[in-house]
Amino acid sequence: MAQKDDKREYDDVMDEARWMTEGAAVPLNDPDFSLEEILAEYGGSREQKLMRDVERAAEPEPPAVEERQRLEPEKTDEEIPPAGGTEKVRTKPEPQGEKVRTSQPKAETVRPEPKPPEQEPPHTGSKQTPSPPEQDLTADLPEPPRPVSMEDVVGRTVDAVRQEQKQRREARPSDRRPRRGLFTRKRMEPQDTEELYQRPERMPEPELPPEPEEEPIGPEPPLSEAATDTRLREKQRRKALTPSAVITAALAAVLLADSRGYVLPLWTGNARLQTAVQLAAVLLVSLLCRNVFQRGFGLLTRRRWSGELLASVSAIITGLDCCARLLLPDRTDAAPYALTACAALLFAQWGIAQSEKALFDTYRAASITETPPYLVTNTPQGACKQRGRVEGFYTDSIQDDLSLMWQTLLVPVIFMGTIVFAGLSSLGQGRKADLLLCWSAILSASASLALPLSWSLPWSKLAKRLQKAGCAVAGWAGAEAITRKRAMILTDLDLFPPGSVHLNGIKVYGEELPHAVSYAASLARESGSGLLARLFEGALRSEGGRYYKLNDFSFYEEGGCSANIRGETVMLGTASFMRKMEVRLPGNINLKTGLYLSVDRQLAAVFAVKYTAADNVDWALRMLKRNHVTPILASRDPNITPALIKRKFSKGIKVEYPPLAGRLALSEQEDGRGRPRALLLREGLLPYADTVVGARRLRRGVRGCTILALLGSIAGTLLAYYLAFRGDFALMRPLTLLEFQLLWVIPVLLLSDWTGRY
Repeated sequence: MAQKDDKREYDDVMDEARWMTEGAAVPLNDPDFSLEEILAEYGGSREQKLMRDVERAAEPEPPAVEERQRLEPEKTDEEIPPAGGTEKVRTKPEPQGEKVRTSQPKAETVRPEPKPPEQEPPHTGSKQTPSPPEQDLTADLPEPPRPVSMEDVVGRTVDAVRQEQKQRREARPSDRRPRRGLFTRKRMEPQDTEELYQRPERMPEPELPPEPEEEPIGPEPPLSEAATDTRLREKQRRKALTPSAVITAALAAVLLADSRGYVLPLWTGNARLQTAVQLAAVLLVSLLCRNVFQRGFGLLTRRRWSGELLASVSAIITGLDCCARLLLPDRTDAAPYALTACAALLFAQWGIAQSEKALFDTYRAASITETPPYLVTNTPQGACKQRGRVEGFYTDSIQDDLSLMWQTLLVPVIFMGTIVFAGLSSLGQGRKADLLLCWSAILSASASLALPLSWSLPWSKLAKRLQKAGCAVAGWAGAEAITRKRAMILTDLDLFPPGSVHLNGIKVYGEELPHAVSYAASLARESGSGLLARLFEGALRSEGGRYYKLNDFSFYEEGGCSANIRGETVMLGTASFMRKMEVRLPGNINLKTGLYLSVDRQLAAVFAVKYTAADNVDWALRMLKRNHVTPILASRDPNITPALIKRKFSKGIKVEYPPLAGRLALSEQEDGRGRPRALLLREGLLPYADTVVGARRLRRGVRGCTILALLGSIAGTLLAYYLAFRGDFALMRPLTLLEFQLLWVIPVLLLSDWTGRY
């Protein structure tokens, strides 16, 4: 009996466990669940609550309790097979006196139609209950709710909030003004009123300055013909120098003897004879030096004022003063200034002759060959040597010089000053008859003897030196252009001319010698280094190699180049370049100026290159240093660096070494065709340096001579005005004034000689 009761107790426990497990089974015909169903079963988050509220609002009103009780089937402990399956599910018997709690949420899915339970054979010892009548339980149930996404929920919420705000705005009284924030302003209603201010127009974008156009080149005669013409003109100008110098020297000697107290027959004490002789001297010298008048008044037609014009006017006024002394008895008994006038014409004639001589030397050097080998042109970085041509050289050589441009600015002022000072010294003092005397004295002092020499003499000295060196400068325009930056571009061949670089030996690693030399020669030629191209060209001929076609050629800042040759990556460069490119080098090789060849990152050959410094190159570099001209190294040879130059040449020589891109750009300018500012007829760095340094010294010399000449002219004008105003002509005798003028010529002569000595 006890065993039967215990068995029933265990049966109840097993029945409860079977109910808990089998009651949660999922029907086989509906194995999939949506995300909304899972959240409805287990979710408790804020989103789930929102979805429940939306579903609750979307559901129709539930039926009454009585109707729901009527529709729900009575729960029994009989077995109800699941839809579409054969497995039986036993429901748990309800204990009497307790309410049935459903754990399924409201948003449950539609239950499948239950099938009528199968009749089972009665079991002995168990209580059989009658099965309920068949009934469609889902007929009157409401449709299940459609799943709603989170986006729909948010959209509906936003629409509801907007609708509520719109209703509030419509319900607000219209006379109430809307509030404005602290940093807001009242919106102005559109009215037909005039604008309070003129709206600024859109500024146009600034236009870039146009590139400077090349200076026009006028009709140019052949340089050989120009040299012949200047030679004839130079001889003609020089012929007048000797008789003019004799007349001027004779007049100076007579005046000097008279001033020393010597008695000269027919001269001493005879004022009319002295005046007539001086007038004749002025006329003769003016006739001999007629080129001075031609140049002075010729430049005036071009609105150019020069020292030749002052000398010409001084000679004219002095001649008129001699006539006034002969004809006007009220004139002060003072000697005319014929000596200073003749000296001014003589020095002006000398300056013209020197200018023609400089042109002749320049054209003669330039006309040795129809096409000179090299020219020097100006670039933004400095002077650059390029392939030669002569178009434009003649045009630059006849351009106005610095001295003439400065004289054009100051000589008119000086000339007008002489007129004003002459009037104040004579008319202002009540001495009308002394007007020509005072003007002649002030003009003689203002017509500085150094003005006509300030350009022609330095240029003549330089042209003579450059003609011997095999080069020529195109006048002031050429000298100013190539020395504007005080720098010059140097290439490999400038520092190491042919014959100064040799191959000391070649060592091959795993490659045939002709094959390695061919690779190296192909890379050297493609690199554009004339030095390396000539070096490997000789080795290529001796070994019987040939040039290969290169692809993907590249330079490297580390000191090398590479290319693709027949599908192989070939590199040529220094030892440091190979190490950075991860090419293994033998440890027993130590070459400071060697070149290494690698094929596919494997060392193929080593070339021992020896660089020898030439004496003329060393002299040229030292000359550049003394004259403060900076060499810019545009080398494509990886071995030519400032360190190599420091080892090979004199100490203290410094060069500018730009980056790789700058060096390549500068070296490419050597192949350009710029305007010829100077011509080079010889190879090597020395003629190139002579030209640039000489042009720089010419600029400095002309500037110094012009400043000294203008200062002498201004000082003479002021001093002569002071003495003429006081009427103290005894202190301003012609010999004294001539000595004053000669003192200003001495520094000009020294500076001119300095221009050609370097």
